[in-house]
Amino acid sequence: MANFAPLGERVIIKPTEQDQQTKGGIFLPDTAKEKPQEGQVVAVGPGRVGDDGKRIPMELGKGDKVIYSKFAGTEYKDGEDEYLILRESDILAKIS
Repeated sequence: MANFAPLGERVIIKPTEQDQQTKGGIFLPDTAKEKPQEGQVVAVGPGRVGDDGKRIPMELGKGDKVIYSKFAGTEYKDGEDEYLILRESDILAKIS
C-alpha cells in the first residue's frame, strides 16, 4: 500500500477487477466495461467526531469486501495501483 492514510470517516478501497470476457465468450474492451462497485478495504480512518465531541468508531476494517455507490469517491492512482477514497456513508454493504 502507498504511503497515505485516510482521515476522519474516509475509507480507501482497491476496486475488484472485472472479467475480460462475457458469459457468451465475447472479450470486452476497457471502454465497454462498467465501473466496478465492489472492492476490498485497504485502510480506514479513525472515524468522525460527533456533535458531543466524541469520536464515532468505523464499522469497517482492513480486508473487508464491500459494495459501494457507483459514482462515489475520488479515484487515486499510486504507480500501477488504483484506489478509491470515499466516505463510510458511501459504502452500501459489507460482503461476507
